Amino acid sequence: MAALVTFLAVRFSARPPDQTHHYGHGKIENLSALFETVLLLVICAWIVWEATRRLLFHEVEVTVTFWSFAVMLTSIAVDVSRSRVLARTAVKYHSQALEADALHFSTDVWSSAVVILGLLGVEAGTWFPGLALLRQADAVAALGVSFVVVRLSLQLGRRTIDALLDRAPDGMEQRVAAAVAGIPGVRDCHQVRLRYSGSMLFIDLHVLVDGTQSLVQAHDLTETIESAIHEIAPQSDVTVHPEPE
Repeated sequence: MAALVTFLAVRFSARPPDQTHHYGHGKIENLSALFETVLLLVICAWIVWEATRRLLFHEVEVTVTFWSFAVMLTSIAVDVSRSRVLARTAVKYHSQALEADALHFSTDVWSSAVVILGLLGVEAGTWFPGLALLRQADAVAALGVSFVVVRLSLQLGRRTIDALLDRAPDGMEQRVAAAVAGIPGVRDCHQVRLRYSGSMLFIDLHVLVDGTQSLVQAHDLTETIESAIHEIAPQSDVTVHPEPE
């Protein structure tokens, strides 16, 4: 379900701007990431409930076989591969949807590893009657994984909500203002505004220029400003408003 939502989100968010979505459809990625965060938290809540029930109220006998370990090791190999690819692609294209999916599969890696430890504990409890408490290792392992996943999910959820609320990237405003202020012909740079829509960063800013410049000269200067900003934020849409000093 999570992978399907990510696939659809990336597909639809890549649509170009239209008459009703002037800034494109990038927010679909942020909504997808928020959905995956909520999905992970719901699953964790269910796992915590089930593990607690097994520990305190309803004992369940876990049967461990060769296939138990074979399935988990195969799962780890697959999840490591796709989580790495997703994480690299998410960084490259600044995609929160892919970042959420990478988190989803990376948590699967950790959970699978802990499951293996839990299965080993169950087996040890079977082999050594004096260590009967280890038969509950599977449920304890489930609780441990849940707490780790909840922590990571909340971190991703906070970044997703920041994007939906148009929070500016930390430090980017100062970097843009400093780069623009250093361009010959710019007397001042102010009112810098930034917002993400999916992977695209929209940047608006005002600059003071020499009032004796012609319209063509002012336009050429704005082109220079946009090029300088693209060196800092390659995947950005820049709007420069020149004002005569």
